[in-house]
Amino acid sequence: MVAIWVAVAIPAGAAERTVTFADNLAAIIEAASPGDRITLLPGKHKGPVKIANSLTLEGQSGAAIMGNGKGTVVTIDAPGVTLRGLEIGGSGTNLEGMDSGVFATENAKGALIELNRVIGNLYGIYVHGAADSLIRNNTVIGLKKGHMSELGNGIAVWNAPGAKIVDNDVSFGRDGIFTIASKRNVFSGNKFHDVRFAIHYMYTNNSEISGNTSIGNAVGYALMFSNKLKVVGNVSDGDRDHGLVLNFANGSQIEGNTVIGRMQPQSRWTTAGNRDPADKMPSDDSSVNPDASPLGERLGPEKCVFIYNANKNRLKGNRFDGCSIGVHFTAGSEGNSISGNAFINNRNQVKYVGTRYLDWSVDGRGNYWSDNPAFDLDGDGLGDNAYRPNDVMDKVMWTAPQAKVLATSPAVQVIRWAQAQFPALLPGGVVDSHPLMAPPTRGGPAQ
Repeated sequence: MVAIWVAVAIPAGAAERTVTFADNLAAIIEAASPGDRITLLPGKHKGPVKIANSLTLEGQSGAAIMGNGKGTVVTIDAPGVTLRGLEIGGSGTNLEGMDSGVFATENAKGALIELNRVIGNLYGIYVHGAADSLIRNNTVIGLKKGHMSELGNGIAVWNAPGAKIVDNDVSFGRDGIFTIASKRNVFSGNKFHDVRFAIHYMYTNNSEISGNTSIGNAVGYALMFSNKLKVVGNVSDGDRDHGLVLNFANGSQIEGNTVIGRMQPQSRWTTAGNRDPADKMPSDDSSVNPDASPLGERLGPEKCVFIYNANKNRLKGNRFDGCSIGVHFTAGSEGNSISGNAFINNRNQVKYVGTRYLDWSVDGRGNYWSDNPAFDLDGDGLGDNAYRPNDVMDKVMWTAPQAKVLATSPAVQVIRWAQAQFPALLPGGVVDSHPLMAPPTRGGPAQ
């Protein structure tokens, strides 16, 4: 790894020490004083170690701290610690013990963990109560074998108000970032692949998820039981089940996000949570993948967005492209504002099984629907007729899948025609009274 040095002021009286792999690193750290800087020379230094003073521990290129396969490799248990430029591996495998590459306790307020390679540990970096800590520019690679539910997360956050997770590359293990019982966190600019959920939110409020990229995971962003989130500019590319999940997530701003669907091999649904090294994100370029769309593959994500009992959220300027279902909207979700979004090439743009009338337009502007055949005779950029993504027959086929064998029958076609001619026959559902004729400008929220 190429070392990137950051200028840091050394407190008066603080000591600097250079350590070789033959030295007793744990003893040197234990004997250090607050403000000291310890620099590791290239080589494998023996762990585990515990940092109980406010010092800087950093490595030259090629320096590593390797655990003995038991417990946590590096424990940070003091405020203001900096951990930089090291490769860290060799943790234990006890989930209940939270065995980690790096474990920052509640005493590690303001910890700075940056430019490290945390590889092959049960948990990568565990922020366990370390308020106002900053985890940035790390590469975290978890365990590559085993059942996902039995692995640890790349970066875990528990009750760490103000913690920021920025510009990290996270792969393998269970979830990329898992957070629970926290607040005022920022997760920004991170990249995730080969995990279950890229970001998994539980009971974490007043926080920001921005500019992250999820590629080829089971789920992109699962936001659950959390309020007042800012979810802006994230990408879900080729995730399997859902690009974005809002489950009991309320009062949040969901803007400028992109979900892209791709054809995926059946094995991604049949490996029962075990990793298959052959399962990579499929290419839609037939010159790279000649079997890009054979029979037996399925389109994923299954749902670009799944909104379940989520209330008073604002979805604006998002692009949902190429999923089996654009939006699945269910379980009494109320008070949501959905406008200025683009629904493109989804097999079913909306799945809503309910009797309420929902108008997905705000202040005279709705969403763009790629399958909307409307005209714009007055040239105002809005369709001259309302757009209805579902009808009675859609709901019948969702509730009784066996009815799909009748989908092309003359009787069904007559019913669909009658509903198109006489909208009053429709028993509630989603309507966009002012659909857009062109998708909003890419690159940010719609204006």
